[in-house]
Parts: sequence; structure tokens; C-alpha cells
Amino acid sequence: MNNLNLDWDNLGFEYRQTAKRYVSNYENGVWDEGTLTDDSNVVINECAGVLQYSQTCFEGLKAYRTEDGKIVIFRPDLNAERLEQSAKRLYMPVVTKEKFLDAVEQTVLANADFVPPYGSGGTLYIRPCIFASGSVIAVKPDDKYQFRVFTMPVGPYFKGDAKSLSICVSDFDRAAPHGTGHVKAGLNYAMSLHSLQVAHENGFDENMYLDAATRTKVEETGGANFIFVTKDNKVVTPKSSTILPSITRRSLMYVAKEYLGLEVEEREVYVEELKDFVECALCGTAAVLSPVGKVTNKDEVIVFPGSATGMGPVSKKLYDTLTGIQMGKIEAPEGWIKVIAEAPVKVSVE
Repeated sequence: MNNLNLDWDNLGFEYRQTAKRYVSNYENGVWDEGTLTDDSNVVINECAGVLQYSQTCFEGLKAYRTEDGKIVIFRPDLNAERLEQSAKRLYMPVVTKEKFLDAVEQTVLANADFVPPYGSGGTLYIRPCIFASGSVIAVKPDDKYQFRVFTMPVGPYFKGDAKSLSICVSDFDRAAPHGTGHVKAGLNYAMSLHSLQVAHENGFDENMYLDAATRTKVEETGGANFIFVTKDNKVVTPKSSTILPSITRRSLMYVAKEYLGLEVEEREVYVEELKDFVECALCGTAAVLSPVGKVTNKDEVIVFPGSATGMGPVSKKLYDTLTGIQMGKIEAPEGWIKVIAEAPVKVSVE
């Protein structure tokens, strides 16, 4: 495997095998020490809990190459905390924050050659996951698990100017009250695939899911949170106990208030007030911010004038500031940036 042939300026957002990945197994009530391996394949029993009852959760974060050659990761401690909450909700063994951070650091360093150069727009995407790997046929938690961290170099979610998305209010529910919508469980994403395909078949890029109890309040899409901007530049994001607490969203709201001096508000957002917003965007690890131009709710089409043809002015400032922090161009709040390597790192890959 040789990364020297990669076209750094034209990487897609897709899986690409890198040199090493971290693997730790849980058995008899404890996690083993964990190790790096060059084997990208997973061999499990046909009756493993991940296959039978979808007992799995995951995270997504990125490593960046800064202008001075450092390799850094953005707020990995929050990913560790969220994975812990997901594991607890799915009755899986918890990976401690210390083990999580060590595994991520080991994996990134072992794949340092695959961190795209500064200025290319690319990053090293990091996927930690836990899944049931024993054998269980009765409906109960498995007794063996695997914690794995793998990486892949990816390009920006959008090349050039971000195209505004067209989304629809889904007829399907993403998560039930008191369910698992607030954790990063694989089953949540599996449940969204059918409705996403329906949306695509009808000419939309994504779904807007509403709360399952009343179907009057905005929640999220299948894989991103919403951010809205009012006419007076207030930044608003939906508040709900059944949506995933996005690390990107939390960071953007901080940036809006502390860096840009904007008023921010996390509250319940009703479908009927969508017409009052001037900008709408989706936020998440992959794209940071993706502009939404319009939302179709049955026969009604709501257009956001500020983001109808591309990223709105407030969203653009949020995007530029947060990515500037991530890439080291803007001073970060304390604890936001974890430096993995102080100087350019080269590793040999086979």
C-alpha cells in the first residue's frame, strides 16, 4: 500500500484503506490492552450480537494537517464521552476516555502519511466503533465485544462553493420518545435508509424528521443537526431529547456567540415557523455546514432567501471561523485542539 499515488486535491468522501487500525477485544468482563494491526477484515461468528440484534455504536471525528505541519484532532474528548453514553444505552461495555484517546492517537500516528496536506481541503476521517462479537441467539446482550478504530483520507464534502440542498419533511419517524435517538447507534442509521431512498426518488437531497410524539417540531436529518438564522441574525438550533447531540453543532453555537458576537438560542423549533428563518444549514463532522435552500412540507415549499443558492452570510462566517480553528489559522478555545504530532511525521507503509 502506498499513499504517494493519492491525488490529494481530488479525494472523495469514501472508504479508502490505510496502513493500520487499532483493535481491542472484550471478554470475561475486561478489555484487553489493544494493538495495531494491518488486517482490515473482521471475522466474527454468524450469531454475533452485532449481526442478530444490531448491538453496535460508533463515532466520527477528523485529524487535520496545520500550516506548520502539525497533526491535530478536534475535540476528541467529546467523542469519547458520547461513545461512552452510546455504549451504556445499548448495554455494551464502556471504553474509558483514556483508552479511547490513546487508541485514536495510536491509529492516527500509525497512518500519519495519510493525513492530507494543509491546503488540499482533505482530512483524515477517524471511525471508532464498538460491536458485539460473541454469539447470542436469545434476545440479550452479547458477552464479547470489539473496539476498533480505523481511518481514511477524505476530501471536502463539497468541492468549490457548497450547493444548497433541497429537503423534505419526512412521513417517517427517525426516533421515538425515550428511544435511542440521542445516541450514535448503528440501528438509528439503518432505520433512516428507507426514508432517505424515498426522498432521493422524489428528487430531494435529505429528510427533515419531526418529533414522533406530535409531528410539529423539527428534530434533525438522518445524519446531521439543523441550524437556522433569523432575520436579525440570531442563530437557532432545535432542542430535543431524541436528537443526537452534535459536537459540531455545539462548537458552532459557541463560535457564533463568543467569536462572532451573535445571539444564540437552543429551543424547540416548530415547523410552522420555518418560513420566518432566512438561513438554514445542516451541521456535522463530514461537511461542518451544508446550506439548505428549501424545505418541502407536502404542498408547501419554504425557501430560505439567505441560503437559497449557497451558503448564507452568517453560515459562511460560522463555517470559516470553525474551520479556521480546526486548521490552526484561528486561535482555539482551551482544550479544543489535541496535538498528535508537533512536526511533520513520516511513517513507512507497505
